[in-house]
Amino acid sequence: MDLMRVFGTTHPVIGVVHLLPLPTSPRWGGSLAAVMERAEQEASALATGGVDGIIIENFFDAPFTQHQVDPAVVSAMSLIAQRVRALVDVPLGINVLRNDALSALAIAQNVGAHFIRVNVLTGVMATDQGLIEGCAHRLLRYRRELDSGVKIFADVLVKHARPLGTPNLTTAVQETIQRGLADAVILSGWATGHPPTREDLELARAAAGHVPVLVGSGANADNVAHLLTAADGVIVASSLKRKGQIEQPIDPQRVSHFVQAVRRALEPETSDLSPGYASPYPNESPAHSYEQITQPSP
Repeated sequence: MDLMRVFGTTHPVIGVVHLLPLPTSPRWGGSLAAVMERAEQEASALATGGVDGIIIENFFDAPFTQHQVDPAVVSAMSLIAQRVRALVDVPLGINVLRNDALSALAIAQNVGAHFIRVNVLTGVMATDQGLIEGCAHRLLRYRRELDSGVKIFADVLVKHARPLGTPNLTTAVQETIQRGLADAVILSGWATGHPPTREDLELARAAAGHVPVLVGSGANADNVAHLLTAADGVIVASSLKRKGQIEQPIDPQRVSHFVQAVRRALEPETSDLSPGYASPYPNESPAHSYEQITQPSP
């Protein structure tokens, strides 16, 4: 996969729009207009701040379904994605949690999105939803049936989950690409807000060959330069929120600061990230995990 062709850069920053609770979810607030309004505000903040792509996901629908989401969720996400697609001029991705990849592909195909994120493309993972099995065999056939060019970004040993058995990271990456036919792979830490280690990123990159490896969690303005020495791009959410708290809206200043940190990392000859560099947010608490999320602020 050619990241330059999709994102206009070889090391994209992909920001995430966490949708407020959608219809049928436990914390649904009763107003799709309110969900749309916040999604539009956050997408605009991300695009204005300079991200290279945006993922829309139903993050606040937790606890998530094990397999297919309710049709009302698909309908709502389609409407929101269409609005965002018309609002911002960056590539758009879809992630239907926890692992409804077919719905994500259908939404992406119909609204003109460019890629989807799939938590479990191959293998079997034990999660708080139960056992989730890889969906590559159905997803790739469905993509062919739709004659779709939507790219598949697949997590490897996804966060908030444990694999059955003890798979080797190198083998897991290779199988996700060679047997699951992923267009890019994503490596995360153990939970939301926690980054993968550089050692794991290096192993994944060596195993992936020419397939891009993206950081899927835990990137912030302080560590992104370090992470990008072993990764081809980054998906970021928590650290772009107000005070770095996952339930808060996107902070445009934090987006700009993060993007600038990435640009400096990719142009070391002009970098001012010296040993004396200080974060503008030194005392904030770490991002919450799924289990710590309270009712999001509107």
